[in-house]
Amino acid sequence: MGPNLIFFPQLALDRWIAEAKIDLFESELVLRQYGCRYRIVEAVRVLVEVSGASDDNDLVGKVKSVAYLTELGAEILDTSMLLGDNAYEILPGFLATPQSVSASWIHAGVSSLDEPPMTEESFLARALLDRLE
Repeated sequence: MGPNLIFFPQLALDRWIAEAKIDLFESELVLRQYGCRYRIVEAVRVLVEVSGASDDNDLVGKVKSVAYLTELGAEILDTSMLLGDNAYEILPGFLATPQSVSASWIHAGVSSLDEPPMTEESFLARALLDRLE
């Protein structure tokens, strides 16, 4: 099984940067509070096919790197993507691969010594939901 990948929408990253919660470098994202590092690549989440054509590429509901979509011949502009006869509404962002996880990240979800630490995935989901509220 491959590494756990996480999609970070661009709008969320913009807000977190303004709130000084993350550092975003050319190919790395760092969650300041926890010291977690992620290698990132530009990506989109394909939300819906809007032209009425069938989704022969099976992209709706998927997250794909911009590099992959460009290789397929896609043209991306803001929240729209054209690929052949298809037009899609997309959510721009970044696909992240965990590079390092600090002890504070893993153990921050522990409320007692009897409970196992939260997994990185569950803690990230909780942290993201807390920040989106």
